[in-house]
Amino acid sequence: MNLDSGTIAIIQLAWSRHLGLADNALAETGTGERIYSVDEQAETACFLRLFGTEVFSGPEWAADRARSQSAAELTRNSGLIKMSMEHGGRVLGAEQLFFADAFPSMVPLEDLAVAYEPDLAAALERLCPPDDVAEASLAGKEEVFVLVDDSLDIPRPVAGAGYSVTDGILADMSVLTAPGHRLQGLGSYISAVALEDAMAGGLIPQWRARLDNIGAARTAVGSGFIPAGSRTSVALSA
Repeated sequence: MNLDSGTIAIIQLAWSRHLGLADNALAETGTGERIYSVDEQAETACFLRLFGTEVFSGPEWAADRARSQSAAELTRNSGLIKMSMEHGGRVLGAEQLFFADAFPSMVPLEDLAVAYEPDLAAALERLCPPDDVAEASLAGKEEVFVLVDDSLDIPRPVAGAGYSVTDGILADMSVLTAPGHRLQGLGSYISAVALEDAMAGGLIPQWRARLDNIGAARTAVGSGFIPAGSRTSVALSA
């Protein structure tokens, strides 16, 4: 399965604007080529790979060092940390980027219903490990969808997904599944619900998952998302 060429063009436009580049910068740069966006006041250094095009952004000293680094080295947290250590480099994240442009097929689940209350998203977060909660930031999303077990007297959240609109074009999504309910397809199901809502609103769903989070990547693919690149970034001292 591949993304439509029109979808790719819109994603490239959104990310070009997000990075402060010309609207056509990513679309007109060939596969394997690298763009350098230099800002001496930048407080971060960031390396993006998207549909085969590479963008490095940061101060001039960082760009100079990046020119001798391979894409694989810059994608790893350790690569950016090593080159920025003397400038106080601190990991912000290394994540894989996924996108979707096709409506998912869903079969309703027995004894489970979809709710839309932020309070249920917060209740779900209280059931999950802190690291998972921090990565998903589900309760803080603009739109939330929570899968609840309504066979109980008090509905119990088991999984949730949500999104916030970024750059006016992308629906930046995340998912969270309670321990004890994982590996059952519930995360993929509720993610598909959120994906369908975002697409109905004219947005392109985007999913960001830590490079080392195999479970999140598996859920993304299971929800109809297609891997398209990665982004790694570090914070720099003032």
